[in-house]
Amino acid sequence: MSSLVGHQIKQSETVQKLIQDLVGEVTKLNSQITAPREASGEFKDAGKQKIDQTGLLRGRPLHYPYMGTGAGRGPFVELEDGSVKLDLINGIGIHLMGHSHPRVIAAAVRGSLSDILTQGNLQPNNEYRLFTEKLVQIASKKSRMKYAWIATCGTMANENALKLTRQKHSPARYVMGFKDAFAGRSTMMAEVTDNPAYKQGLPEYNEVLRIPFYDKKDPRSAEKSLNAMKEHVAKHEGQISVFGFEPMLGEGGYQAAPREFFIPMLEFCKSKGIAIWMDEVQTFTRTGEYFAFETLDLGQYVDICTIAKTAQIGATLYTEEYNPKPGLIAGTFSGSTPSLCAGMEMLDMLGEGFLGPNGRINQIHRRFIDGFNRLNETTCKGLAQDAGGLGLMIAFTPLDGKKETVNAFLNKLFANGVIAFPCGKDPVRARFLVPAIIKDEEIDLALKIIEKTLIEGV
Repeated sequence: MSSLVGHQIKQSETVQKLIQDLVGEVTKLNSQITAPREASGEFKDAGKQKIDQTGLLRGRPLHYPYMGTGAGRGPFVELEDGSVKLDLINGIGIHLMGHSHPRVIAAAVRGSLSDILTQGNLQPNNEYRLFTEKLVQIASKKSRMKYAWIATCGTMANENALKLTRQKHSPARYVMGFKDAFAGRSTMMAEVTDNPAYKQGLPEYNEVLRIPFYDKKDPRSAEKSLNAMKEHVAKHEGQISVFGFEPMLGEGGYQAAPREFFIPMLEFCKSKGIAIWMDEVQTFTRTGEYFAFETLDLGQYVDICTIAKTAQIGATLYTEEYNPKPGLIAGTFSGSTPSLCAGMEMLDMLGEGFLGPNGRINQIHRRFIDGFNRLNETTCKGLAQDAGGLGLMIAFTPLDGKKETVNAFLNKLFANGVIAFPCGKDPVRARFLVPAIIKDEEIDLALKIIEKTLIEGV
């Protein structure tokens, strides 16, 4: 009788014990990383050499003098110069459960013991099926989406989404999207992205029609956006394939909008047979539910949804109507087995008290926002304005909100021990992609360092 050796390996008591021992040893070593610290003389020069060399090899310096050693604990990360930082940007949102979470490490190690490390869409292993099944189960609870296609990153997930809509509505090719949107780094996604700096020298296809995003200061904001959409549709009747949008602007400034802002536009698109594509590459798992369309109760309208980052790989989810013809979407790589395993583990972990109005994600959000508002009203009066966001996506406007000032502030904040990135323009804001495992005392520590940096000025 033949046996399934792969299953025997995964179920082997010896293998499980080895994984347990390995994770235990790594966790023990990482337990030494307990708080921010400055670069040390022993490692400072060597770390700087590695960072400088990386800049030379790729033709441009790193955004921050950041090179991790591969060690960390929770929100803390150890760098090659001997310093430890509070990592509140998490690889632009990849590390949902922070650094070196024992369960995530164990899942990744299990995946690394597979016969292959990188899976493909033509020759997948069982992890591919399980991950796809998990995504479909989650998405279909509050939407009509019933299929998922795995890709290597958010950009590829978005490329696949656009392909689905254009095939369905051919020869319609236009895309409607918000001003200040971000969609990815491929040639087409750079076109969908509303940032001239990201497409210098690239061709202009003139296939993206812009709509103003929500302006909380303007009571007619929703009306103006709907009117702009209607004008585009009237001008390009039958030529628009999709309305693609982030439910909360990411690089565009971490601006959120209420459900009432979206509904009229989504209903209008439905009446015109225009596909609705929600780009949740950044919002997935961060807004208090698995999807922002759940948080905003928009699932009934969504035809296509894209995810990545916290999932550890990219994916495009879609309804029956947008199931593509064979050959349209494929690709050699779909993702690594360790990534698939780690992504599934984190999705399972989210169901353990992180979601819902009173779940840990929303608790973290409220503590940060309350902290920023308190600073802006007391010791940093007027220096930490307009704190907001959704769930673990948090931002505020530091100082005068000018690009040079905010960049200087963020560089000083990095030197003081907290990692954050800029977003938006006029004003530029400081953004945080907070790990879901951060503790209250670690939030308070981050706020204390931010307070210190604001008071120091630039």
